[in-house]
Amino acid sequence: MAPSPCAVCQTNRALILRPKNHQKLCKPCFISVFEAEIHHTITTNNLFHRGERIAIGASGGKDSTVLASVLKTLNERYDYGVELILLSIDEGIKGYRDDSLETVKRNAKQYDMPLTILGYDELYGWTMDQVVEQVGKKGNCTYCGVFRRQALDRGAAKLGVRHVVTGHNADDVAETVLMNLLRGDLPRLSRTTSIVTSTPSIVPSSPETTSHTNIKRSKPLKYAYEKEIVLYAHHKNLDYFSTECLYSPEAFRGSARALIKNLERVRPSAILDVVRSGEDMAKLVPGGNESCGNGCGGHATIVEEEEGGCGSSNGRTSGGEMASMEKQLTQTEVAAEEGLEVEITTAGTKPPNPPDSDAIPLVSGKKGKKLKGPPHGARKQPAKQTMGQCARCGYLSSQEICKACVLLEGLNKNRPKNSIEVSYDNPEESAPTVNSHEIKCTIVTQISEVEKTKGLIYNS
Repeated sequence: MAPSPCAVCQTNRALILRPKNHQKLCKPCFISVFEAEIHHTITTNNLFHRGERIAIGASGGKDSTVLASVLKTLNERYDYGVELILLSIDEGIKGYRDDSLETVKRNAKQYDMPLTILGYDELYGWTMDQVVEQVGKKGNCTYCGVFRRQALDRGAAKLGVRHVVTGHNADDVAETVLMNLLRGDLPRLSRTTSIVTSTPSIVPSSPETTSHTNIKRSKPLKYAYEKEIVLYAHHKNLDYFSTECLYSPEAFRGSARALIKNLERVRPSAILDVVRSGEDMAKLVPGGNESCGNGCGGHATIVEEEEGGCGSSNGRTSGGEMASMEKQLTQTEVAAEEGLEVEITTAGTKPPNPPDSDAIPLVSGKKGKKLKGPPHGARKQPAKQTMGQCARCGYLSSQEICKACVLLEGLNKNRPKNSIEVSYDNPEESAPTVNSHEIKCTIVTQISEVEKTKGLIYNS
């Protein structure tokens, strides 16, 4: 059987089968198409602005390494006019993060980008190894996710940067959509599906100052498949760290990831289908379009991409039909609970003129009593979140105390106090005291109260 030619150039032999659409491509064409799709995502969503300083959240893994390489290439090729720097967060996981940071240091030299590393112990007084030792391996990803999100913002503020890009890919977004659906957390869909999010300042800051609450975040790899990212890194011979986090197998995300991979095997477009479905559902959430908080020039806009780009929206709905159906279901359930007759009409036909009298109430039971009480079937719309500032650290939060401070408070309360007692039985070896028969010196070391703004706590 003759080798298949490349679907793009029609001259070279096809060596790569794209996971996204099973298109057969040669190595040069695959690299070119991959970079062109990322460029299309950036320009379509207006992610960058000339003269902007952008921090790349670098972990040393395949996603952040490919992101740094692609952005450097596209910035030089298309003259974005942006300054790229690397920002790494050290969670304090021995055998994992310390090794991956060595990869980041090599990448900083390879791509000629300045690197800044910020640690959990510096910000919070805790490393993830200490957190896991305290809370166990189940639920520890909650601590790490909350701490890391704030650490990126605080690191960007330290560097005077207002824009952070992360290596979240299509698989990550699809997993997050499933996790929020399984948890029933619809308000978070608008933030997780948006390609641009932000933590806007409550009090506007001057251009000379940068607060940790007005950092814009974007995901240029949002429509890129994880498998294609690996293929790009392989064929470009990129230096990246491939070991998985020691604590991640216990995470709930692992179950969502397994489901996504099973769907991808049956239907390659399932990942983008889940992402697009999440975008549609996010439009039904009250305040869903305000997830960016006007911190990124309006709201986080989801732009449907053209066919051949990072995903096609052909045949998809904009969410209006779902909203109309939801309204009809709610009206039907309310009418049923109140004992009213509901007329069923088909699409395209108009109901007859309503009679002068009210609808005849239905009766229930042998005595023919009317149904009483509030409608139990009425659906409650998700409450719109009101964003404010944490009373302790000033970070953006919908609650009086942000989640990071709540988690730190729980950790600090459970941290035992250290006490050391030293006794002297021989009076000649002890320092002179009032009691010459028995001298006993007790030294008690207690952990002092930490700064509320940072939640720092030190070992005695």
